[in-house]
Amino acid sequence: MVQKYSLLNNVYFLGGFATMGGMLFGFDISSMSGVVGTARYQEYFNFPSSALQGGIVASMAAGSFVGALLAGPFGDKYSRKYTIMLAASIWIVGSIIQCASVNVGMLIVGRLINGLAVGLASMIVPVYQSEIAPKNIRGRIVSLQQWAITWGILIQFFIQYGCSKIQSNAAFRIPWGIQVVPGAILLIGTTFFPFSPRWLADHGRWEEALTVLANLRANGKRDDPVVQAEYKEIEDAVNFDKTQAARSYAELFRKPALRRVFLGMSLQSWSQLTGMNVAMYYIVFIFQGAGIQGEDANLKASSIQYVLNVVMTIPAILFIDRWGRRPILIAGSTFMALWLFLIGGLMGRFGSATSFDGNKTTTWAIQNNDAASHAVIACSYLFVCSFAISWGPVSWTYPAEIYPLRIRAKAVSLSTASNWAFNFILAYAVPPALQHIQYRTYFIFAAFCVAMTIHVFFMFPETKGRTLEEMDELFNSDVPAWKTRAQPKSHLDNDVEVLKMQQAGEKTEVDNQLGPVETSSTTLGDKTEVK
Repeated sequence: MVQKYSLLNNVYFLGGFATMGGMLFGFDISSMSGVVGTARYQEYFNFPSSALQGGIVASMAAGSFVGALLAGPFGDKYSRKYTIMLAASIWIVGSIIQCASVNVGMLIVGRLINGLAVGLASMIVPVYQSEIAPKNIRGRIVSLQQWAITWGILIQFFIQYGCSKIQSNAAFRIPWGIQVVPGAILLIGTTFFPFSPRWLADHGRWEEALTVLANLRANGKRDDPVVQAEYKEIEDAVNFDKTQAARSYAELFRKPALRRVFLGMSLQSWSQLTGMNVAMYYIVFIFQGAGIQGEDANLKASSIQYVLNVVMTIPAILFIDRWGRRPILIAGSTFMALWLFLIGGLMGRFGSATSFDGNKTTTWAIQNNDAASHAVIACSYLFVCSFAISWGPVSWTYPAEIYPLRIRAKAVSLSTASNWAFNFILAYAVPPALQHIQYRTYFIFAAFCVAMTIHVFFMFPETKGRTLEEMDELFNSDVPAWKTRAQPKSHLDNDVEVLKMQQAGEKTEVDNQLGPVETSSTTLGDKTEVK
């Protein structure tokens, strides 16, 4: 039966709204990057050293690491939907504590709790998106996660920028308190969301799984060939999974899962080693090193970077399912390496040792050389654009689609935890690095970008055009990664065509037997069998 159209059956709406979980991460980035260089923050928290400031920033990543690990088993047992709701609830608590912070200890506790929420959300949202989206737009839907992160960064930055004019501690308390709003919206909105049809099937709730799948694919029409074919594919995958080993973390480190787990973990780790999130956290210090003087001028220059981050993510969202995952990753890391080498070279050639009042981190800067300063800023912007159109969205998409259902949540939790582990390490280590090895820090990240380019070329197969259930066939084949291509037509497409012909043939046969007035059609039952 065809139902009345509802936004809750629209994959774009569901996937887009769920990405508010990613927006929480973006809010957190700007909540720190916009204040670390301001006088109010520095004075209130007694001018934290570079090591202490690194610890304050890294505390969120530490909480996220734990949250990502917990999200796997929780998402398997209690559903993707309830895990998102839990993340939103925890975020609200952490934001309140952070807003009320009276010392560094309380601030770190608030950021740890916020990090726990971000870890849960950043792991489970891409899984939920990948499990509700059809294969032809799966990359686009999951890429919305990265776009939401960029919007969170941008919105919070401008809130922070406006509040920086306030001559009181409200300059940083208001932005931290406002973070409660997106958490509350996510919590309330997700209450009305459907469960993942694949999670329902995995828990034996076949009737509900078919209903949700029909709502998402055919506006409630359960006998639609697309619905029946995908439902049968899910059913076969779930039944096959039941014949496999127990669903434990130990299985992730045995063949054949080990290869895919390593790829997912390394991809998320590489996304941090590009240096992008470090650039977002410490953009104020970076632009100080580029020669931009004055708090207001620095914040304005930073705002351009955040706008570019939002805008340049759009092409990736629109074309990721057309371009494929491999070409985007390889091109992105190649260009990022180029811009980072240029930044390091320019700062090394035209910069000199210096110091800034109230800032112990920036010890090397370009001074009295506008051309070199502008070149460094331009390369910084181009670096952000290169990340936004490539590794930003694909680093969330690829790990969420390569694992079989029986280990998907746990495997993605390990991948996401790897992201947060390196986020923590880099957030803590970069301020001392900028202080002691200065511009050479950029060369280190450039070298990482070169290494990840080589790794992707030789090890990462192309996943475009395949359903989640077809990933086993791809990864169990002997085709080298660099020879894999986007699949022009999946098994699901063939099954849909067969079902359409069968249904058309059955209808024609019935019409011929019963005449034009009295007709009947054969539909597959609630527990479907494809004939």
